[in-house]
Amino acid sequence: MKKIKETDKGFYGCYWPCPGKDTDNAVIAMLGDDCEDHVARSGAKWLHKNFGVNVMTLSPAHKDYGHHNLPVERIGAAIEYLKSKGNKRFGIAGASTTGMYALIAASYYPEITLTIAMTPCDFVMEGFYRGKRDGQEEWPGEGESTASWQGKPLPYLPFVYRHPEYYQKMKDDAKVSKDLIVSRGVFDDSEKAHPIKEEEFIKVERIKGKLLLIGAEDDVLWDTAKYIRRMEERLSKVPHECEVESMIYGHATHFVFPESLLKQMMPIGGGMFVRLFKAGRDYKKECKEARIDIDRRVNAAVNGWLGEEKR
Repeated sequence: MKKIKETDKGFYGCYWPCPGKDTDNAVIAMLGDDCEDHVARSGAKWLHKNFGVNVMTLSPAHKDYGHHNLPVERIGAAIEYLKSKGNKRFGIAGASTTGMYALIAASYYPEITLTIAMTPCDFVMEGFYRGKRDGQEEWPGEGESTASWQGKPLPYLPFVYRHPEYYQKMKDDAKVSKDLIVSRGVFDDSEKAHPIKEEEFIKVERIKGKLLLIGAEDDVLWDTAKYIRRMEERLSKVPHECEVESMIYGHATHFVFPESLLKQMMPIGGGMFVRLFKAGRDYKKECKEARIDIDRRVNAAVNGWLGEEKR
């Protein structure tokens, strides 16, 4: 699989042309902690194998899982780069925080006509850093949003907890629930303390083409099912051009990857990966059934998007 790594084109990413196929369809995939780590490579291979598209994997920087004032213009720069490689149609996919970022980017760039947002929120989060600080692995930025536009932080929901209480709260909640990590309490408490303002919501009505929203009721990182339903309600009240398909499952955990994508990432032990969450251990059958259904529906939606080119 051929890789072209770019770090000075206005974004940090890798371009992976589809092997053995001449196509002008490209998907920007924001999976993994780095644009060339195992998860990112697996995502590119999955998109190649399933859909025959070119892929651009993006990340904030080299093995940087933090998100703070990340310019939305990076997506615009990536689109221009993809155009220079002959691509004409563009999709974007993200999971967790990058699911949010995918929605933001698609709301700014009408060239994006396929948006896959796994476990997204419907608002802009406060920026955060990952690493080691005072015994904590994550802490909020001060006056920083997760994303910026034209050099200014986008309005965001501020975290009610500050460093070091912010990450300590996550660890304490995880001990009680017996999960890998829990941040739902942080988000729920933050929204109670600071009801989300209109300017902090993502303008999903500006998104074009197909919009896939995927989440689970048992997500312990944040209440993505509630956020997806809020986006549905928002779209029901305002004019929009996107064709939205929501997939909400009772049990699927925060890892709502299509089953074939999870198997591409982890040919052996993918189910064990999901069981890092208590729901993944308690509802193994239901979680797998959800991933299989997600696989079917995502494949149908993406193939439908590809088929539009031929009409």
